Amino acid sequence: MRKETRVTHQPEVELPPGNEPVIAPIHRSVKFTYPTIEESLGAEARAHGFEYMRDSNPTTRQLELLAAELQDRNDAIAVATGMAAVWLSLLGNVQTGDRVVLFVESYRPTRVAIRRFLPRFGIAHTMLSIHDHDAIERELARDDTKLLMFEAPTNPMLHVPDVAALCAMARRHGVVTVLDNTFAGLHNHGGFDVDYYVHSLTKYAGGHGDAMGGIVIGDEKRIRAIRPQAVNLGATMDPGVSYLMLRGLKTYYLRYRCHSDNALAIAEFLSKRPEVEKVYYPGLPEDPGHALAKRQMHDFGGVVSFDLAADKARTWAFIDALELFATTASLGSVDSLVAPVQLYLGSDLSKDELGRAGIGESTVRLAVGIEHVDDLIADLTQALEKTFG
Repeated sequence: MRKETRVTHQPEVELPPGNEPVIAPIHRSVKFTYPTIEESLGAEARAHGFEYMRDSNPTTRQLELLAAELQDRNDAIAVATGMAAVWLSLLGNVQTGDRVVLFVESYRPTRVAIRRFLPRFGIAHTMLSIHDHDAIERELARDDTKLLMFEAPTNPMLHVPDVAALCAMARRHGVVTVLDNTFAGLHNHGGFDVDYYVHSLTKYAGGHGDAMGGIVIGDEKRIRAIRPQAVNLGATMDPGVSYLMLRGLKTYYLRYRCHSDNALAIAEFLSKRPEVEKVYYPGLPEDPGHALAKRQMHDFGGVVSFDLAADKARTWAFIDALELFATTASLGSVDSLVAPVQLYLGSDLSKDELGRAGIGESTVRLAVGIEHVDDLIADLTQALEKTFG
């Protein structure tokens, strides 16, 4: 074989029988093949084989199966971003003439997707409060309502919805439920009658802020129904990213536990500070959602929001004074982050809607990392003292 050909058809290295890698390899190939066309058309090949990366990939499939198992389901579709997962769950279940019910307490990009972009396809929406069960029941009973999109806990104000009650209402009226479970993590809420779970794997699954991805999780029948749409949309997760997510998941439980422990300690600290008017964290016994969250979740997550006794200028000065908390809108990474809520997460809401969501100009959201909690509290202390005197 000439060298010009050899560089394309490279030597293969096959492991001896019984010689297995401890870490699964990254399958970076876009294309897969069989020795013969006949073999590629066999039942085993069609059910479990691989052909083209946009359809599936062994590394990504490993991630899908693991995430589904953690969420107590048996199938999943991994995609390029968390919002791609949101869009897949929407477009895979609604069509022109349908209605989606969402909540003012929701993640801003999800609100934007449903309120700004879905109407272009003739899909209506109703935005309510996550706690207004009477209004939710009425909207779910409408003939055109086909999908309920919600979060638990909500982003950014950590409201705790009654997952069982929402699912029961939706089931009575034949409405598909989609739960964005990013804040709660892959190990929470699996026992509820949810049709589809959506996660931003960028957050707690990857855990290091260096890889972006999303996933839709459900039972095999439901995932099979929307997989053709996922393949055609082309929001494919790169297998290198799939590997980073799999690597991140090896420490998932350790990290999530540390996030939660640190967040609770910080919430308790903030609740005692005179500069803080109110703390939002379901791990606090005095939080309105504490009892419900305790029944629904194993732990309370790494996000804490709070209202400062300040105007916008002083709130921003406090954020700028923080040294260990980087100012950005993500969460779930090993490092701690901070965000001015109204600016970063409420810019699409009217004044009335901001009030309904409980977001003020002094509202701050902390995405607590896994640093030593004493250092994080010391940083918050110096920023409060610097800003308030």
